[in-house]
Amino acid sequence: MTVPPTPDIVELFPLPSAPLAPEELLALYAPDRATPRLRVNFVQSLDGSATVDGLSGGLGGPADKVVFDILRGVSDVVLVGAGTARAEGYGALTVDERFHGWREALRMPVHPAMALVSGRLDLDPASDLFAKAPRRPLVFTSKAAPPDARRRLAPVADVVDAGDERVDPTLVVRELHVRGLTQILCEGGPSFFGDLIAADLVDELCLTISPVLEGGIGPRIARAGGDTVVPRHLELAGLLRSGSLLLSRWSRAAR
Repeated sequence: MTVPPTPDIVELFPLPSAPLAPEELLALYAPDRATPRLRVNFVQSLDGSATVDGLSGGLGGPADKVVFDILRGVSDVVLVGAGTARAEGYGALTVDERFHGWREALRMPVHPAMALVSGRLDLDPASDLFAKAPRRPLVFTSKAAPPDARRRLAPVADVVDAGDERVDPTLVVRELHVRGLTQILCEGGPSFFGDLIAADLVDELCLTISPVLEGGIGPRIARAGGDTVVPRHLELAGLLRSGSLLLSRWSRAAR
């Protein structure tokens, strides 16, 4: 596997290392496929913002992009809220050729599936996200979604009800598992991440900490979701450094 040139990425925890080779990085993030896992991937500033000028892209760097690509490359499905997909300009979901052989060796489709969450189905069926998708996307919504929007999306996506008045994240995860999509990567947004936390569905958080002070304008990576706020404890599973950028992994604590 080859990757674009990047600054050196070294491991700080659990064991300090020399700069990691691409194969070593892949091994760090490759999941145990026998165990279903929901990962969430976010980047935030030092002062807790999920965006700069409304987008997350201003917080990352080359090393963050390498890890972003690896997380997609080892997943069965990428799950994202419709608002984030619109704001970040999501197109058709594909992974780089360097992951194709790895995926095929595990009898995985060349590209992960794309799954969106949208209560209003406010999505453009003519956008590249649908029109150029190598696999037919899934769209999770509620039974209360507008019928006309449902009809517009039906030719280009599988629209799945996951709740009556609002989307229930537990039903979303259950529907993904039924389809054999057990290695789930969620890329936001904050509201849906909040719902996942409230439902206690998060197994791992991959959090990049950018050496930027944003100034307190942007949102947090999670917003309150559900009716009950219960702290969810995670344990540090890994910590990488590239320059002043920190790339952390936090896993569900032992119960």
